[in-house]
Amino acid sequence: MKTECVADIAMNSVLAEYNRELYEQYGLLMVDTSYGTGNPSIKNLEDHLRHYAEKNFERSTAGGILNAQTMTAMYCKDVKISGYSVATDNNGAVLNRQILAYMAGEPIGYLMGEVSSNASSLQSGGLDSTDVDALASENQEIIDSTELPEIEKEDGKKEIISIGNPADVVNSQRGIGALNLALPDKSGISESVCSLSEYASHRNLNKGTGLDDQMGITAVQKLILDQYYYEKCSRYGAEMDKAQLKYQLEYLIYGLNSDYGNLEKMAETLLFWRQASNMIYLFSCQEKVSEAEAIATALSVILFVPELADAIKYSILFAWTFAESISDLHILFSGGRVPLFKSDETWKLSLSNMFSFRDHLGSQDNQEGLLYEDYLRIKLLMTSHLEKTKRMMDIMEMDIRQTEGNAGFKLDYCVDVFRAQLEVGTKYGYEVGIERIYGYER
Repeated sequence: MKTECVADIAMNSVLAEYNRELYEQYGLLMVDTSYGTGNPSIKNLEDHLRHYAEKNFERSTAGGILNAQTMTAMYCKDVKISGYSVATDNNGAVLNRQILAYMAGEPIGYLMGEVSSNASSLQSGGLDSTDVDALASENQEIIDSTELPEIEKEDGKKEIISIGNPADVVNSQRGIGALNLALPDKSGISESVCSLSEYASHRNLNKGTGLDDQMGITAVQKLILDQYYYEKCSRYGAEMDKAQLKYQLEYLIYGLNSDYGNLEKMAETLLFWRQASNMIYLFSCQEKVSEAEAIATALSVILFVPELADAIKYSILFAWTFAESISDLHILFSGGRVPLFKSDETWKLSLSNMFSFRDHLGSQDNQEGLLYEDYLRIKLLMTSHLEKTKRMMDIMEMDIRQTEGNAGFKLDYCVDVFRAQLEVGTKYGYEVGIERIYGYER
């Protein structure tokens, strides 16, 4: 009975030494086997367990003074950790198990339903599969391959007529990049960078013995994990002082080593989606199509190339789509709303403003639609579960290493559950052995 009690006290005492920063920042309970020394090892945990076992077999202070003995004079002969699981085991299954336990009481059903619905609408509407740039390039090839008439100059030399396609004013700016166009003032963008080779997803990981690391993840649990990421991580427009990389959700999605790089990739994703959405509306709006058609017809007549009328019309419509999409990005990065699908009421740029779209970036007067964070959560949901898990480990390590005493913090040395064997002796020569498994969810 005494051996049972000592094992219980000692093993619970080891679990009580969980890393405080991991708990305070992320709500997770794990023992960092470096104990703040920068030299993690399961041997350190074993030494702590032995210390607690020995202390609980020692005589009390009063007993020592009086030289009193217990009936059996028991003592700890040996302690061994024979099995354990660390946070990163089985591609982060141990970490995910703790996260799901932490999130068990969260009323998040309506949030998960909204994100799933938005993602479903985006995908079913073809926004994630319609490559508008590719369609625009194919149309431009038709224009470029058409033989244009020549005119004779005063000196007798002949010169090919230039089309003078008004869409070229917009198209010439595509190479500037989505983020540069949407955010002309980049002074507010974080310049934080990190060396990814130092973190869990890019280094060879320590492995536990496989004590409790088997876990299948359901679709609902993946949504719960995404909600956890959203609650614990920073993003563009909602940065956290504690974060090394300020755009952590963007890092979960793209995994680049700089805030600028991850935000730029998100801008490119948004541009892809918004162009598909805006093209769907614009090509179906007969009034706007007629405006583009009028310009295209006039140009083709002047140039004596009536066969180019359709190609020039579509070139103008593609340029208009691009300009409107950059306006959408500007609204989103400025904290405004943009609906997944446009209407006459929510369309921003007129055809005349399209030609100088950078001077007419959209205002934030939409009362309906999705915010930047909503589009970000859609992309987060669509990102590989395994990649998000690995990158979340990086984020945790980045942030905890910035706190006092945790400069060498590594999740692959953080123990969640362990099996211990205690050997106990007595002054009469009798021995007893005990083996127990203890963890935070046991």
